[in-house]
Parts: sequence; structure tokens; C-alpha cells
Amino acid sequence: MSYSMSDLLQLVVQENAADLHLRVGVPPVIRLHGVLHKVEGPPLKPEDTEELMRSITSEDNIQQVRERGGADYGFAFGEAARFRVSVFKEKGQFGVVARQIPSKLLTLEEIGLPPSVRELLYKPRGLVLVTGPTGSGKTTSLASMINIINEERDDAHIITIEDPIEYYHKHKQSVVTQREVNVDVPNFAEALRRALRQDPDVILVGELRDLETMDAAITAAETGHLVFGTLHTTGAAKTIDRVVNAFPVTQQEQIRIQLSTVLQAVISQLLLPRCDKPGRVAIFEIMVNTPSIAALIRDNKTFRIQSDIQTGAKYGMVTLDSFLIEKYQAGMISQEEVITKAQDPSTILLKLQEMEASRQEAEGGGH
Repeated sequence: MSYSMSDLLQLVVQENAADLHLRVGVPPVIRLHGVLHKVEGPPLKPEDTEELMRSITSEDNIQQVRERGGADYGFAFGEAARFRVSVFKEKGQFGVVARQIPSKLLTLEEIGLPPSVRELLYKPRGLVLVTGPTGSGKTTSLASMINIINEERDDAHIITIEDPIEYYHKHKQSVVTQREVNVDVPNFAEALRRALRQDPDVILVGELRDLETMDAAITAAETGHLVFGTLHTTGAAKTIDRVVNAFPVTQQEQIRIQLSTVLQAVISQLLLPRCDKPGRVAIFEIMVNTPSIAALIRDNKTFRIQSDIQTGAKYGMVTLDSFLIEKYQAGMISQEEVITKAQDPSTILLKLQEMEASRQEAEGGGH
């Protein structure tokens, strides 16, 4: 066989690629700046992928793949990097995807998060939701927020509940407890219930994936803890609807009331390819819970939240669409990306046409 796992992982680290894909019938593939590239060499045979997979996967995890069809785990590649690995069966063969977890924690400025986010890290309690599709950088943003709390607050016991643990946090000013689902604790909801007895100040829940976990997170936020969680939604209004709709109809009224009081903010993010140079740029929507927004949540009028965000700049709010326009004007993303990712494409199109018209007018006026 012509490939070794350590050479392939070394390549990922060297190129600063995001993922490594191993599948039967195709050479190894790496994802770089959002694009897939095949590694030079012959296609992998079934025994090749199995051998590569076995070189980094424990017997327990292999057993899990056999019984359940898949296993996910974190893996340290020496001092160079950590990977989040997913091993699975497809068409009876083994497949592997290894995602590189950057070892360096970025600052909020490097990620591109507006300064208003920093204030949230000092709140004594409440719920902060970071949302966006898979691969939009939610984990990275949260790790950076946790790192700031860890470096600057000496009054915080931080508990993270993750599946698997991605960034390792050392104890700095704060004390950090990191628990991995399926390793340290059976599931998110159980970990959250236990966390409340472990004197936490800040709790990070890797994923609010079911009713029990959401319920436990809201309760934890109500009882005087600062809780961070993620959801696969885009935009503040959709996020609130998603949480409310996860509950039975009979409880939804109650959940709206609770959310209107415990929610601190919703931060939605996307990662888009840059058009000016290789790499990607993060796009954000930020909703801060003001009395006006709290009333909209309570009264089930989430469709009106968008206009509050548009006028809420003084609270540090920004809409996804205005963030897109800003990055487009800075020459960082293409017009096509703006239109396909916008929440209100027709308004955005008009705006882009107006911008184009005034640009031509300005150029025409100069002659």
C-alpha cells in the first residue's frame, strides 16, 4: 500500500486543510478552503482504508462501528494537531473523515466577531446560542469565547459537554472541566443535570440536539448560570422557533416565557469562500435580547425580530444580510454568495442594483 496515515495527516496539517476523506475506489481526498482535492496516487482498496482506519482507531471504536455502523472520537496527532474522526460503514466497506481542529485558539477579532460579543462573556447568567450549518465555525467561535472567560475571569468554573471534545482548555484564571459524551457521561441531558451539582458558573453544551437537552439548558440558565449552546439553524428568529417547536404544544407558551427572560443573545454564523484570496470569511448575525425582542418572543411574533435587529445597532446587533453586503463591498465575497446566502434575497438584489447604479453614476459624473 502506498499511503501511510501519518503522511496523510501530516499533509493535512502542512496544507492547513480542513478535512481528510478516505473512501474505497478513490485516492485520499483533502478539503482545502472549501474545495476537495485528490491526493496523488492510486485509488484506495477496501483493505487499504481498513488498514489506515485501524492505525488510528481503538478496538472499542471499531467494535462500535461494527455494532452501530459508525463511531466518532477525538484524536491527537502528536503535538501537531488534533482531529475529530468519524469512522463509518458504506456499501459494506470502511470510510473515514478526519477533521482538523486548529490547535491555536483565535481571538474574537481574528474570527471577525463584533466587539458586542465580548460583553456577553461577563453576564452572570443566561443563554447564549451560537447557530449555523455544520462546518460554519461554531465550535471555533465558542472555544474562543470560553478561552476569554478562562483567561479573564477568576470567578468561573467552566464545564464543557462535548461530543467529542475538540479544543482542549488548560486551567488559566478559571477552572475548566471538560466532559466527553460516550466517554465520561452517556448523553448531553444527563451531563447537564449532573453539571448543576458541580458548582458551575459557565456551561458549554456542544449541541442542543433534543428536547431533554434544551430543557436542561434553559433550566440551567434560569438558575443562575451562563449557558452556551449550539443549534444547526440560521438566523435568530428561526433559532427561537426551532427551540420552541421542539417542545410539545402544551408547553410552548411556557417555553416562550422562559426564553424571553433567559436568552441573552443569538449569534448565527456562516463561513463563505473569499473571492479576493484563498481562504474563507465568517459572516454573522447578532441578536441581543432587548425588552422589545423579549416581548416579541413572549407574544410569538418572532417574524418581527428581524426589523428589531436592523434597528438595534446601538445594542451591538447586526443582520446577516447587512454583514454580507459589508463583506461584498470590502471585495471579500462574490455577489453570487451574497444572493444565495441572504435571508431576504429580493431586498438584497435591489440593494445591490442600487449600489451598482450609484457607482456608475459616480464614475459617469467624474468625466
